[in-house]
Amino acid sequence: MNPDSALVALSASLNEDGPAVEILPGTTNNDYLVNPVDETELEGLEEIAAVVRTSGSTGTPKRTALSVEALATSSMATAEYLGFEGQWLLALPLHYVAGLAVLTRSLYAGTRPWAMDLDTGFDAAGFNEAACALTDSRRLVSLVPTQLQRLLTEPTDETLATLRRFDAILLGGARAPRAVLEEAAKHSLKLHLTYGSSETAGGCVYNARALPGVEVKTVDGRIWLGGPTIASGYLGNPGLTAKHFTVDDSGVRWYATEDLGSYTDGVLSVTGRADDVIITGGVKVSAAEVQHVLESVPGVSAVAVVPVPDAQWGQQIGAAYAGNAAQESMAAAVRQALGAAAVPRRMMNLPSLPLLPNGKVDRMQLASDLAASSD
Repeated sequence: MNPDSALVALSASLNEDGPAVEILPGTTNNDYLVNPVDETELEGLEEIAAVVRTSGSTGTPKRTALSVEALATSSMATAEYLGFEGQWLLALPLHYVAGLAVLTRSLYAGTRPWAMDLDTGFDAAGFNEAACALTDSRRLVSLVPTQLQRLLTEPTDETLATLRRFDAILLGGARAPRAVLEEAAKHSLKLHLTYGSSETAGGCVYNARALPGVEVKTVDGRIWLGGPTIASGYLGNPGLTAKHFTVDDSGVRWYATEDLGSYTDGVLSVTGRADDVIITGGVKVSAAEVQHVLESVPGVSAVAVVPVPDAQWGQQIGAAYAGNAAQESMAAAVRQALGAAAVPRRMMNLPSLPLLPNGKVDRMQLASDLAASSD
């Protein structure tokens, strides 16, 4: 994957010497398209540098418009938080915000990112090879939990040495399993847990604390993020833009997320998504809580909990997992911790969970597979 054409187009856009760009996937993991965004689509929006599509893990992807200010502020806030800049290893697809952020940070740092070959997927051998090409004294990489989990599953000495060589490993895109974090800590990796989205120009909360310039609050238990990194809105969807984006009386722009949590003494705790409640037989069950319990069962290496449509109960709780745990043990753990209503009624053991190109679990695919498994 050669990011040079994307770097040139993004640089021109950030310097206001070219149109806003939208990076789209190509025919392979190493291929992508860098398309200029038509000015008519940006009517009413100022200084848009890039348009990024959300992952669409739970619904139709949205086209998020990010301004020059949003991308620049996000990059500088990351450098200020870490206390340094350096050379990035690009190990994520360019058409998602985490990949775009690597390019943006590299441009502002004046360094050239090195892209990992993702055409055959992500593995330790490819990661080690790509990391060896980095030449800067400071080295950084952004990963999703699934990628780090693969690297830390029976790692070789070479892989551990490669990981330790990074001055910062940003881990985001999904909640990291406890076992992965414990393994990373055991090897003294310089890990930073990030929270954010396309609508916030990438991660804006690191290790539960807001980056410089970022504001956080909760409204009725829902997390709101504010400040100059917030997107300008969704292209072609003014209704959804009005629902999620507002500007308060002091001029701060806010984004209402779909996540639930608390913010106390400057520390953000994310407890789940507003839409992760599964109503089965009239009983409300948090999918996040069920997943948290299942992750603690010995033999479970990865798990996802999703709602599955059911004619009798409305919804049933479905769980897909990788590992060698017995389903009876998993059910017993949930029953003891959360009660009988929270026990998954449909379970599926897979070699690995299906992923979207950005490394997130494909929950829509899992829900479909779990529904089909009982037909």
